[in-house]
Amino acid sequence: MPASESRMFLYFSDLLGRPLHLSDGRAVGRLADLKVRLGEVYPKVNTLVSRRRREKTGVAIDWGDVEALGEHSIILKPGAEDRFAPLEVGGQEILLREDLLDKQAVDTGGARIERVNDIHLLVVNNELRIAHVDFGLRGILRRLGWLRTIDALAAWLFNYRPAEKLVSWKYVQPLASDPKKNLKLNLTLRTLRELHPSEIADIIEELDRANRSSVFRALDAETAAETLQEVDPKLQLSLIETAPPDRASDILERMEPDEATDFLADLPEEKKDRLIETMDPPFREQVKNLLKHKSGTAGSIMTTDFLALPEDRTIAEAIAAFRTIVHPLETVAYIYVTDNAGRLAGLITLRHLILCGREEKLGALMNTRVLKVEAEDDVEAVARVFNKYKFLAVPVVDNENVMRGIITLQDIVQATAEEL
Repeated sequence: MPASESRMFLYFSDLLGRPLHLSDGRAVGRLADLKVRLGEVYPKVNTLVSRRRREKTGVAIDWGDVEALGEHSIILKPGAEDRFAPLEVGGQEILLREDLLDKQAVDTGGARIERVNDIHLLVVNNELRIAHVDFGLRGILRRLGWLRTIDALAAWLFNYRPAEKLVSWKYVQPLASDPKKNLKLNLTLRTLRELHPSEIADIIEELDRANRSSVFRALDAETAAETLQEVDPKLQLSLIETAPPDRASDILERMEPDEATDFLADLPEEKKDRLIETMDPPFREQVKNLLKHKSGTAGSIMTTDFLALPEDRTIAEAIAAFRTIVHPLETVAYIYVTDNAGRLAGLITLRHLILCGREEKLGALMNTRVLKVEAEDDVEAVARVFNKYKFLAVPVVDNENVMRGIITLQDIVQATAEEL
């Protein structure tokens, strides 16, 4: 290759479709793809793929047979046509157009899915290597042939030029175990756990089955549990099935009991029983009790995570109890007060903990007008209670007025989301 081309950058989209000429000027096809072998920091192109019109399979041309990259064509060395061969792609090899262009990438820095719009290549020392991946708008415009027009228009109207959005290949790694079949790109997978679970859930939902599993397995149990609660229910089962039983039960134990119960209720009996038996005894009993309730009832969506204290306890004791809980904040919006027999007598709010004297008794401060529902009440009836009174949580009691759980606003919204 001429010395003037010993080091230069160019875009894959600019090469695609260029005619391939022999040294005598004869055209032998057009560039349809480039093949690279993964493994290096900046993978090297080892093969050009030429394809003529109406041809279904491409012809492989070794990169060593390239004489020069002309402005409008690719010049091959003398005798190159004698070395053309059928195209074969090995296990760690990919085709840039077929396997990489337009594929998705997990951009964990921006917490979203990016799409590969172009590939930035570097010619150095007579080798062609992948330098960057282009995720920007300019990559799309370049491929459409609109880039110069848009640049000129933007400069004339706004004195502005759309920015490049290039990511160095060294920060981009294949996420799939078989990149030739399911190539997705992963930008710093290690930082996934630093994202909010809802953002991780958005990423997982955008990936195919194999890559969802790869991302989900990379999460610690706590993050996996929080993420599982945010994922579309249709995907939850497929994700948990990719985990061994011990890890699956570990993840479920870190979920809120009602969320874990909802998930288990949809499993086949054999798999459900196997997971339940591997759980720690206290959580196992909570889940078994919740599973006894019929679907569509208050008991089926309630959580057993709540804070209840006897009426003879003081504000100081309530504060101490509050500090020890690990339940989500919405489950402790109210602190429930019980009588000596354990029956629901009233409630106090976090406001009481802040404003009232530390030695005051809960029984003297509690609001005794507590609206409650029973475990067998219909979910729609519970939804009407939330809609009318705007509570953050509603207690669930049995026929003896003993608290069995609470339903939070989030619980009822999720339970009626389809109707909403």
